[in-house]
Amino acid sequence: MTTTETTGQSAPASPAKPVQPQSTTNPYVGIFAVFLGAGLATLSSRLLSVGLPDLRGALGISFDDASWLPTAFNMATIFSGVFVVFLNAFWGPRRILLPAAGIFTAASFLLPFAPNYQVMLALLIVAGLASGTFYSLTMTFVLTNLPKRLIIFGIAAYAADIVFVSNIATLLEGWYVDHLSWRWIFWTAALFTPLMMVCIHFGIPRRTNTDPKPSWRGFTYFSLSLALLYGALDQGQRLDWLNSGTIVAMVVAGLFLFGATIVRRMIQPNPEVNLKFLNTRNIIILATSIFVFKFMHLAAIVLVPGFLSNIQHYRPLETGHTLAWVALPMFAVVWLVATIIIHVNSRLVLALGLTVGAICCWLWSHVDTTWSGSSFEIVELLLSVGLACTYIGLVSSIVLEALEAGALTSAANAATFSGFMHLMRLFGGQVGVAAMTHFIAVREQFHSNMLGLYVQRGSWLTDHRLLMLAGGALPQSTGKQEALQRAGTALGLQVRAQAYTLATSDGFVLIIWVVIVYLLIMLFLRPGKITFAALSKMQ
Repeated sequence: MTTTETTGQSAPASPAKPVQPQSTTNPYVGIFAVFLGAGLATLSSRLLSVGLPDLRGALGISFDDASWLPTAFNMATIFSGVFVVFLNAFWGPRRILLPAAGIFTAASFLLPFAPNYQVMLALLIVAGLASGTFYSLTMTFVLTNLPKRLIIFGIAAYAADIVFVSNIATLLEGWYVDHLSWRWIFWTAALFTPLMMVCIHFGIPRRTNTDPKPSWRGFTYFSLSLALLYGALDQGQRLDWLNSGTIVAMVVAGLFLFGATIVRRMIQPNPEVNLKFLNTRNIIILATSIFVFKFMHLAAIVLVPGFLSNIQHYRPLETGHTLAWVALPMFAVVWLVATIIIHVNSRLVLALGLTVGAICCWLWSHVDTTWSGSSFEIVELLLSVGLACTYIGLVSSIVLEALEAGALTSAANAATFSGFMHLMRLFGGQVGVAAMTHFIAVREQFHSNMLGLYVQRGSWLTDHRLLMLAGGALPQSTGKQEALQRAGTALGLQVRAQAYTLATSDGFVLIIWVVIVYLLIMLFLRPGKITFAALSKMQ
């Protein structure tokens, strides 16, 4: 990417420096701070996504304009999420998180008072840039501050933090709208982020760095390219992909900046980025597990809510009740899984979690239009166990691989490894969402066309169905003709509901195949040498 600005000569690579543990008398307060930040970042993004219809209604924003609000927020998060990993190598987490938390608090507080759409969009970009720093520094800080024997429980706390927040966001947003105000979609972060700032102040030490300051031009190119490509993926389905000039412009600009990053890397390689360190089979395979987990998680956060909203017309509060009740069992399961991993290979736990998730998706693939929220509940509990096993298994495996590969032996290795994993988390997750959204749309259209071949006027089955529907609509109609028109509309809605249900079933099947392929790829992992059983004996 970049190096220190020179006078035409490439700067010599500085000797590798090991990552120094942070010296602080309150490490657990600091760890609580970064966990709180990660949870608030996740919660803010989820509240904005699920609360978008309520925001549109409250502010009178068009559908097209409103769709850019979460996109802008997440694009800003993408930009700072990877960038800040390398910035941390020079400034330390305290100098990053304190001002970022203050900015995030102010932006979140001011968002409900935005006088127009443009100001709200700008404030969301500011909030996204600030919150993007919270996620990316969490595990790095935990690994350098917790005793090695407690690292697995730090991973469990991280998993509990993220999965708990993800499950309750829909319920919380629905409760806000019904009992308080849509403004609490933003004010929740403004209320709790100051607590994070207090914990940062007392729990994260200052760092002094005498190293020469690098040029951040290459990092800027790379982060902008990711943000633009993310925006293209997020808006692609709505704007019809490459048939939209906006999408084409974002893709071309993103690819151009990515090319500029490569050229910059070739001309002036940054000593804080060691790409060769990532060129190992285990790191690549385990990084892919992040994408697979996020793709499997779409079953609970995209497919099920989408089905309940489109077919059963659930409101956010009703959908939230369907999803949120497993948050507490999942919160308990992660600690049990963490204890088990001390004595069991973490990769086996990862494989078990993926297998359980695939079984749940197979059970849900039998969905039909009669299913309601209660139809998903039992399997949802089993899926929560699978997700907990998968998340802790993958993070544990990644951490062990990092320790074994020597990620903490130099700042360059640590920053490169952490940056790559956060790239997979941020960008890989959005690739999965875009792929699933497009897949559902294509399969719905396919099933609609196939069903349409058998729903034709003149067919005795179709005519009989129309007569039955017309008979039911006749008491509310002015005559037979209007009743037949209502019957035709009702039949069209029934066909659409059936097509969407079949598409949702196909989505569950797609997740199953992604999991199966990844489980086969896991067979190529080289055996690990470090275990949590050995780490648990260390101080």
